[in-house]
Amino acid sequence: MTPRKRTTKAMKSFPFALYDAFSETAFGGSQAAVITDAAAIAVELRGKIAREIGMPATAFVDAIDNSGVTAQFLSAVMELPMCGHGTICLFSHLLETGLLTLANANETSLQLRLPKTTATVSLRRRNDGRFQVLLDIAPPKFEPPPTHTGTLLTLLGLDADALDAALPLETARGDFVHLVVPLTGLDAMRAVKPDFNGMVDFCNANGIETIALFCNQVEDPSNRIHVRDFCPAVGVSESAAAGTTNAALSSYLLRHDLLPKTPQPIEVNAEQGLELGRPSSIQSIVTLDNGEIARLQVGGVATKVFDGQVYLQAGSDD
Repeated sequence: MTPRKRTTKAMKSFPFALYDAFSETAFGGSQAAVITDAAAIAVELRGKIAREIGMPATAFVDAIDNSGVTAQFLSAVMELPMCGHGTICLFSHLLETGLLTLANANETSLQLRLPKTTATVSLRRRNDGRFQVLLDIAPPKFEPPPTHTGTLLTLLGLDADALDAALPLETARGDFVHLVVPLTGLDAMRAVKPDFNGMVDFCNANGIETIALFCNQVEDPSNRIHVRDFCPAVGVSESAAAGTTNAALSSYLLRHDLLPKTPQPIEVNAEQGLELGRPSSIQSIVTLDNGEIARLQVGGVATKVFDGQVYLQAGSDD
């Protein structure tokens, strides 16, 4: 009997790298993978790759030209319409590998083209040679919060006295929908005992994507706010660093007269991820025109942790 000949499908490889966003060192901030030369990867397969990598976000780079970058962000459970920390990782990687270069020696602005939106990204080379990435975010619209405050407190494992009575809970609707929850201080932040399964149900029932807790008490006096952001409804139990969330929180602070309304750009530094052992530093910049937000940016730096190849069988699209 003649042995049956085994057919081996050819393998294709795609370069990828893993970065920690909003962190000057490895093992801090929020993680995102970046896969370049991804135009040949079918949309249906991207979700499987993102789940296999298992990071809060994976960026698939489809095209790079003189005006900007065409890409798509996916979490392990869904496509992300925008991703602040993913943007920091994406552009840091393209600059560090030379796939992008600055228009002059120090800075430039480019377009990030995503399937559902386009945003401006400002890039600057710091004195130490590293790159700061700032993403323009559309200012959110604010709405009343869901009425089930008691349910929310139960999901957070908190009592009502943990809420800052001087500030309201509000829904901030932008690229994501955030429930903004002001707490009294660091003790309340550290006392949170999240019920992630219950949060998913709560968020889905109320059209919320992240539950953004903040307080005005900080561990590092150079920061303005301390943040925790729970996002199980979009595939991340708790984010160690969230750009879009911090942009929304800066808008909230301005809305409630907690920031000075000056003609100069207003910088808001936030600390996040400390409870997760992944300290993060997120900078938001708010520029006003006649007291209204004319430009809202969020950004920082990203640190590469490792890189390698994603291997796929040729023709894999299901």
